Amino acid sequence: MDVPTSLPARPVTRLTRPFVRFMHLQASGGIVLLAATMIALILANTSLATDYAAFWNRTFTVGVSGAELSYPLWYWVNDGLMAIFFFVIGLEIKRELIWGELRDRRNVVLPAIAALGGAIVPVAIYLLLQPSLPGRSGWAVPMATDIAFVVGCLAVLGSRVPPALKIFMLSLAIIDDILAVIIIAAVFSSSIDVIWLGGAIAGLAIVILLDKLAVRRIGLYVLVGVVVWLCTLKSGIHPTVAGVLLGLLTPARAWIRKDTLVEVIDSVASPLRTSDERSQEQRDAVETLSFAATEAVSPLERLEHSLHAWVAFAIMPVFALANAGVPVSLQGVQQPVALAVVAGLALGKPIGIVGASWLAVKLGLARMPERTSWPSLLGAAWLGGIGFTMALFVASLSLTGPVLEIAKSGILVGSALSLIGGMAVLAWVLPRQPAAGA
Repeated sequence: MDVPTSLPARPVTRLTRPFVRFMHLQASGGIVLLAATMIALILANTSLATDYAAFWNRTFTVGVSGAELSYPLWYWVNDGLMAIFFFVIGLEIKRELIWGELRDRRNVVLPAIAALGGAIVPVAIYLLLQPSLPGRSGWAVPMATDIAFVVGCLAVLGSRVPPALKIFMLSLAIIDDILAVIIIAAVFSSSIDVIWLGGAIAGLAIVILLDKLAVRRIGLYVLVGVVVWLCTLKSGIHPTVAGVLLGLLTPARAWIRKDTLVEVIDSVASPLRTSDERSQEQRDAVETLSFAATEAVSPLERLEHSLHAWVAFAIMPVFALANAGVPVSLQGVQQPVALAVVAGLALGKPIGIVGASWLAVKLGLARMPERTSWPSLLGAAWLGGIGFTMALFVASLSLTGPVLEIAKSGILVGSALSLIGGMAVLAWVLPRQPAAGA
């Protein structure tokens, strides 16, 4: 009996191959996010602006009478879909802590100190420019870094970027996300409902118990996760915090080791070759092999892999469409809130990151990334001022009304200036030939 050495090609693969290739490009997520932002800006600054705003303010209801959730569409995006985004952030943080760069404390010191500097200095600049004005509550807006845009920018420069500098910026962005989650939980949560909070904690305890019992059905975890999200939403704590916690609690170990998988393959090989394909023996062999292959990959890796494309190419663009559509005018950008945001992102971020890094290196607390010069670190730090997604999200939590729209204008301008400045510096100082080890 001849056994094929590879899976048969499906005709649909020829049609989807270009899209799959595009989705695997590191810069593609940033490209789609940028396109969604441009669409939102165009719609918000044309005759379609009223219909555009009315669409996102339309009420959407889930549930039955007496037990329903009824919120505007933009609210579902910000508190529902973004919980999935933060869940993936939780998965990424756990992966980095277990297998990645954050596993080694020596690799954490410089990005952590740089992230703190990149958070403190923008906040100080913002508050300096907003001493007693209505926008003062938006002090956390310029703290964040949009990892999708940073990764996209570094991907455009390709192998010219030293690998250690890429790792530094990715680690910094992840630590930035951790700081943002802490601030969201501590500052932007309303009055706490103890009963609903108890339900959320009980749900998280169930997730831990399921992991201890080696329960591997993703659907069951999803069901419990939805309950945790609902309880967190009703408790007064922002529901995105539930997303991060669920991500951190996701099992990171494969239930079946690689050597066990090999043994299973060997044990089912004979029935698969010799038995009739409609026999119970072959069906049992296929089910065993399928189960073993699935459980040889941890739930964390499976979920991160399956959700990455949805987050990058669906959730983030939808978030941009719902939040980036602001009327743009020279007068709006000149408002104190917008200027404070622009200064915090385009000046505070690079100054804070480079200044904290320089201090850490000079004090002997950390060392520079390998084959990275101070000018190239400045360029990468300037890219850290692209706050976009996280900045828009924090702005929607901390500001309201006209002040929110003005702050969004500042976020767009500050992020654009950071992108242009960072890419210009890196294009100028990085060697034309590929970085060694890239």
